[in-house]
Amino acid sequence: MEPSVMDLRHFQHGSLPGGFRQMLIDVHADAYADQMDDPFHQRFAWFVDHWTGMDGFSCVVAYDGEEPVGFAYGAPLAPGREWWRSTEYKPGEDRSSTYAVSEVMVRPGWRKQGISERLHEALLTERTEDVAVLLVDVTHPKVQELYESWGYVKAGEQQPFADSPVYAVMVKEL
Repeated sequence: MEPSVMDLRHFQHGSLPGGFRQMLIDVHADAYADQMDDPFHQRFAWFVDHWTGMDGFSCVVAYDGEEPVGFAYGAPLAPGREWWRSTEYKPGEDRSSTYAVSEVMVRPGWRKQGISERLHEALLTERTEDVAVLLVDVTHPKVQELYESWGYVKAGEQQPFADSPVYAVMVKEL
């Protein structure tokens, strides 16, 4: 099925338009409406501020007309602060730089149309890092399988915050 999204727009650290932060928060609230009583999901605005403030932050937002329907974002990890390296996955010695995919989400009314894959591909297409890494809640095996179909491998598990889920650490060589 061809997605209804007409427009993928790219954004970067240092040139984010007014209202961008609130747009991300609003899409998240819709995408996770059934989980907004969870304190971890209630802290999403903190994560938005953290990631959008990072050098190298990039984001792709899918729009259906002028309606934002989903997004994917992340940023390069600083050398020596690549939290995934404590896992069993060991890339080749020449694979040293990492791009962390922090979020890929699509609002419920636009799911199952291939939008998340298009967002993910558009986010990574111009990356120069050697490795992409992301986290998937271990209680969502179908999401993990989706990322595996996009070339990721499970490298281990981590719980980055005391109130966060346990995540599968997924790594993909770029």
